[in-house]
Amino acid sequence: MSDITITGLKTGQEFSRVTANSKDSGKGFDEVMQDAIGKISQIQNDADNAVKELASGGDVAQAIITMEKAEMSFQLMVEIRNRLLSAYEEIMRMQV
Repeated sequence: MSDITITGLKTGQEFSRVTANSKDSGKGFDEVMQDAIGKISQIQNDADNAVKELASGGDVAQAIITMEKAEMSFQLMVEIRNRLLSAYEEIMRMQV
């Protein structure tokens, strides 16, 4: 048999250095969630503006694309919320 080489793997020291650097420069959970909610709000506002432009004779395709993007981002946000609630409920069921 011939050996198969796998590239791109990190050794233990490289992995710990990468995770240490990401912890130092990373945002807190609340900041990440606030940024995500702000972006979703902006996407929703863009969809509202696209609908207003469509009502005044704007591009139909652009309005549909913007509305679908807003719908998908909202569905993603709801799914993330559901997963977070499930994780919280699982933690609350743990016995100490």
